Amino acid sequence: MKIKLFTAKKFWLSIVILLFSLPNFAQLRLPKLVSDGMILQRDVKLNIWGWAKSNEAITIDFKGKTYHTVANAAGEWKIILPEQKAGGPFEMQVKSGKEKITLHDILIGDVWFASGQSNMELPMRRVAPIYEDEIKTSKCTFIRQFFVPQRYNFKQPEKDLSTGQWISADPETVLDFSAVAYFFARNIYEKYKIPVGIINASLGGSPIQSWMSEEALKEFPSYYQEAQRFKNDDLIREIEQKDNERIAEWYRNLRQNDEGFQKDLPWFVPNIDTSDWLTMNIPGYWSNKYPEIQNGSVWFRKKVEIPSRLAGKPAKLILGRIVDADSVYLNGKFVGTTSYQYPPRRYEVPANLLREDENEIVVRIISNMGKGGFVPDKLYALIIDNDTIDLSGEWKMKQGAKMQPLAGQTFVRWEPVGLHNAMVAPVTPYRIKGFLWYQGEANADKPYEYRLLLPKLIENWRVEWNQGELPFLFVQLPNYGPPVSEPSESNWAVLRESQLMTLKKVPKTGMAVAIDLGEWNDIHPLRKKDIGDRLALLAQKIAYGEKNLVSSGPLYTSMEVKGNVIWIDFTEIGSGLIAKGNLPLKEFAIAGANKKFVWANAEIVGNSVKVWSDKIEKPVAVRYAWADNPENANLYNKENLPASPFRTDNW
Repeated sequence: MKIKLFTAKKFWLSIVILLFSLPNFAQLRLPKLVSDGMILQRDVKLNIWGWAKSNEAITIDFKGKTYHTVANAAGEWKIILPEQKAGGPFEMQVKSGKEKITLHDILIGDVWFASGQSNMELPMRRVAPIYEDEIKTSKCTFIRQFFVPQRYNFKQPEKDLSTGQWISADPETVLDFSAVAYFFARNIYEKYKIPVGIINASLGGSPIQSWMSEEALKEFPSYYQEAQRFKNDDLIREIEQKDNERIAEWYRNLRQNDEGFQKDLPWFVPNIDTSDWLTMNIPGYWSNKYPEIQNGSVWFRKKVEIPSRLAGKPAKLILGRIVDADSVYLNGKFVGTTSYQYPPRRYEVPANLLREDENEIVVRIISNMGKGGFVPDKLYALIIDNDTIDLSGEWKMKQGAKMQPLAGQTFVRWEPVGLHNAMVAPVTPYRIKGFLWYQGEANADKPYEYRLLLPKLIENWRVEWNQGELPFLFVQLPNYGPPVSEPSESNWAVLRESQLMTLKKVPKTGMAVAIDLGEWNDIHPLRKKDIGDRLALLAQKIAYGEKNLVSSGPLYTSMEVKGNVIWIDFTEIGSGLIAKGNLPLKEFAIAGANKKFVWANAEIVGNSVKVWSDKIEKPVAVRYAWADNPENANLYNKENLPASPFRTDNW
């Protein structure tokens, strides 16, 4: 027995020694960004940093030269490489004692830090239906993305990312690239033929204060105090536990009470008795016609005739957008589900499921709060080969279970400072060319505050990267929401004004106007190539020094009142002002001293716009495109770039 015990001890001792000799226990380590396939920033001194044994000598071999340093007592080290010209691929060796790391396929070019909320995060996969050719031709080893893992930390800035790798663009991988950032990178690469790297640090729904450091937020006491609160792990656990329990109970009760699952024949099977079901025209929201239908689950079904030549073929079932969640069945077979309202509904129908003549589609909708239903002005169709079968029109409907509205979740990850510490701070040693920023929707309820927050974010990031006034290019909020029939106030318009004020106040910034690229019924518009191209135009001028380039649409500068007319002047008129479509200028409003705006006549005269109304004898102010969705705004320059919305008053 003693011999066996001794043998066992020796065995486990050998295992421990072996484990500690394996590479997993090596002390030489590089940050996730400094890895195979990375793109390094050209024409600037480069930081290569990492961790090793305390006081250990570190060497880097790169492009035939060797660089040295020594790790400090904490094992941290950094080597600064001299400026490099664009090119590659190269290899780099990092050594510490007997340890060595070899990095392969390194390129040198331009690196852009792309950040913001969902419209920056939105991947090419989501916009694929309108960019099929661009995806097919996307293979390019000189365009690469590093996706920063979506995490938060309220206690301190992190020194490294948890995961991540550099990925080259091709028709498979590009589907996970930020669409805006990819089209930007593609434009820059095609223009300058240098590698372009995108560090994609974005998160849907995130407000600007979540991306700012604790020090920067000291100027905003309410956000600073909120950041202090969330340093408490117990608070976070309590919030998340209560949310999870409450939400799980709501869905559990919904399922248990749903009549559609209570009977011998569940409602998703074909040909059940629907004589007591209501009828509703799709798309639309059921509360508009049936106010008695409440939150909870509502079932819809429609019979569709399929000709024999299309029977048995695979198909695409397109169901626009649905509020909030849905599960979809075809001829009794489950074909797909989406758990929240924003993604487009595109479901693959496998071969041999569609049959000749009558087929039945069933959609179970879960409505958490507010209006539920099928979002208007979207495509609802069954697509088989080149045939499109329209699914709009009459559907049968019946409530499965009525529920009280489900209170919203507390998104801890959006709280101030958290994303900065986990998704920005670890990147700041990495040298870059500039910033791309698409954010603002989450701050639209406090639009005046944004004119302080955005300049502070820019200052904050420039200080942390310590590369001077790095170019900061951002997207002005697009048009969104129902159009209005009369001039009115608008938080989105005020936030756009805050963005415009930042552009005029902060040097080396550029603003891509997107007032013509939104969708009234979708906060995630698909036309991301136009956004990327407009950002690239700004980059060409601001970051690449193309002095004679027109990179912006008209920007308001001044007004002059002459009698009953107000004359408006602009910068960035390019080759001249135009009314797009050769139509009269729209979306201009004018007011007198009573501050009551009415729609105005507007006409381009030379490089100015003349604005007047027979209803206003003594005008004092003009507004243009001042609405959430000024869908008819048509003032452009001849370079086809839209004018930014503006107002001449400060009411």
